[in-house]
Amino acid sequence: MFNFLHAYNPTPILISFGPINVYWYGMFIVTGILVAILVILKLAGYYKIDKGIIIDSAFYLIIGGIIGARLFHVLLEFRYYLEHPLNILMVWQGGLAIHGAIISGLALVWYLTKKNNINFWLYSAIFLPGLAIAQAIGRWGNYFNQELFGRSTNLPWGIPIQPANRILDYYNSNFFQPTFLYESLGNLIIFITLLILHYLIIKKIICQKNSPVMCYMLCVMTYLIMYSVLRFFLEFVRIDKTPEVFGLRFPQITSLIIISGALLIYIYLKRTKPLLDKLNNL
Repeated sequence: MFNFLHAYNPTPILISFGPINVYWYGMFIVTGILVAILVILKLAGYYKIDKGIIIDSAFYLIIGGIIGARLFHVLLEFRYYLEHPLNILMVWQGGLAIHGAIISGLALVWYLTKKNNINFWLYSAIFLPGLAIAQAIGRWGNYFNQELFGRSTNLPWGIPIQPANRILDYYNSNFFQPTFLYESLGNLIIFITLLILHYLIIKKIICQKNSPVMCYMLCVMTYLIMYSVLRFFLEFVRIDKTPEVFGLRFPQITSLIIISGALLIYIYLKRTKPLLDKLNNL
């Protein structure tokens, strides 16, 4: 695979039908969504949750997640989109920020759990493995769009980037770090970790002494922390433009906030038993 990545020059268009183009980016996004739904439905069956509710919720979460991811990306590139407002709608060209999808997704899950009278933490725990595998698949769309690549490199798995897609500071470089691949593999590891946690919960291996809600929370916090750690370190390699604060890129700041918040919430709630009883009814 590394030889292929090093030698192949990807193009964003998968296939054309006259004036109509089908893009690799869209194909990977759709594939990721379909695989995610299958995983979520399988998990829902183990927890005896109505699959009809899952499918209805997935529709809202897909739409809301894409809108949230796009708006977060537009916020990061505000100056560019201020000058090119019509490009905000051109999602097929890339530009979906996962932090925006996470924020909007959690807000929608909260609403949907209230509507369907399902525990928020259980619902979130079921959907997050689907999100992780969707990310793992979807990141390959960035490869074919030749975007979000990393610093120049001589490593044998460095990917070629067309001059038109290179950043000016690296214009004379030919090969770049495949950050899409690193994140894809990282999300695959997160996906496997979450499946293992669900297996341990379903088999009641780790919930014998703990409240079930704490086990569901553990899944949620595991995703938030693992992905944020992954993203934090990948930002040291990425070279796409993004705002910086105190020498850290904005996604790194966001990741640190998520890590800190997740740890504090989990530790506090685990030590506060009266709140656990209330959380079981959320």
